[in-house]
Amino acid sequence: MSLYVYEVLEKAAEAKTKEEKVEILQKNNSLALRSILRGGMDDTIQFILPEGMPPYDVELAERSGFTRGAIQSQCKRFKFFIKGGEGERLNTIRRETMFINMLESVHPKEAELLVMMKDKKLIKKTGTAHYKGVTKKLVQDAFPNLIKD
Repeated sequence: MSLYVYEVLEKAAEAKTKEEKVEILQKNNSLALRSILRGGMDDTIQFILPEGMPPYDVELAERSGFTRGAIQSQCKRFKFFIKGGEGERLNTIRRETMFINMLESVHPKEAELLVMMKDKKLIKKTGTAHYKGVTKKLVQDAFPNLIKD
């Protein structure tokens, strides 16, 4: 059974060694995991969405019965939220509504993860990782060429 992306990151954070962390990331490699790590850590990617958690209906997400794979299909929509991407042609309200709809279709912890990615808060201002030890360097070791310097 595949893990939610947030579970992969939590598991990597709990691992004791760098090697174990890299192995966990690689073993659970997915488009969603790579997209979230890249979006949250690659400074060349800028999001054209307001900062912070948008108003979304968490209960709707829970009632709709999200699945572990929901974020996999949703990550294909990231292109609509990135500066220079297809979303720049959308009006602001349409783009923000698309993001809220995305949050309402995934597990609440994955919704929080998507907001952290968008706000570039996977790495805290202090330089430490939100998920202990899951740093930009570690991600570069696990997935070379994923993040541009």
